[in-house]
Amino acid sequence: MTASATGPLERGTRTSRTTVRIVVAVALVWTLVPLGWMFLSSVKPTAAVTSATPDVWFAPTLDNYRQLFSGANNLWPYLNNSLVAAGTSALLATALGALGGYGLSRTRMRGKHHLSFWIISTRMAPAAVVVLPLFLIFRYAGLIDTLPGLVLAYLSFDLPFAIWLLHAFFAQVPPALEESAQVAGCTPWQAFRHVILPLTRPGLVTTFVLCLVFSWNDYAFALVLSGPHTQTLPLAAGQLVTQTGIDWGQLTAIGTVVVVPMMLVGLAVRRWLVTGLTMGAVTGE
Repeated sequence: MTASATGPLERGTRTSRTTVRIVVAVALVWTLVPLGWMFLSSVKPTAAVTSATPDVWFAPTLDNYRQLFSGANNLWPYLNNSLVAAGTSALLATALGALGGYGLSRTRMRGKHHLSFWIISTRMAPAAVVVLPLFLIFRYAGLIDTLPGLVLAYLSFDLPFAIWLLHAFFAQVPPALEESAQVAGCTPWQAFRHVILPLTRPGLVTTFVLCLVFSWNDYAFALVLSGPHTQTLPLAAGQLVTQTGIDWGQLTAIGTVVVVPMMLVGLAVRRWLVTGLTMGAVTGE
């Protein structure tokens, strides 16, 4: 009786595991093969890149990268602009989002859930809808073609997401911990800094990385609000597509330069990302 009942259960478990493995394998192939092919194309000679027949065996070269970082196509200014704009906006969004999310999680008022939805709903608007009003405001304020203007533009989209995400993390921390810290002599700010923030460190790291990726990959805001002195990496990639042709070698090289830093950041903080996304799955309210 036990054996007959256990058999179908074990077979179902094995089938589920096999299905999961197949899905994961397909997802990995779907994700990694294009990235791997892009990297291989970036180190191919020009003749191998434009060959009608895909060439797997070739002598690798770094000429595409040398051309990107020297001469007329110097990529360093674009890379610096992306690092400053994306990094600064992600830091500000995480810091301000922590304050806003904490206040929202601890405030008791009617309609708080509606307020939370309104905050995240401002992030749902497509970039094409808000880029024109931002352009008019920034032109009046003299922020066109400036890094502070790009930072503010990225922050306008990153901050609602940061508040909404961090609110879920702070809501899972019992208020009794803060009350105990205040009874021990801490001020509310000290309790927040020394008790709450260390407990929600995975959420802070997750929020920072996601905001950094959003800003790093932005094209619409940078296209409209930047200028000759503040163009970012995605715009540099777009300049390689011209009416006379496409430099596939340099295009794949710049694609690698755009993708690899974010992959390395994700791998470096993968433990925090997994923990943070798990913690923020349920708000507990």
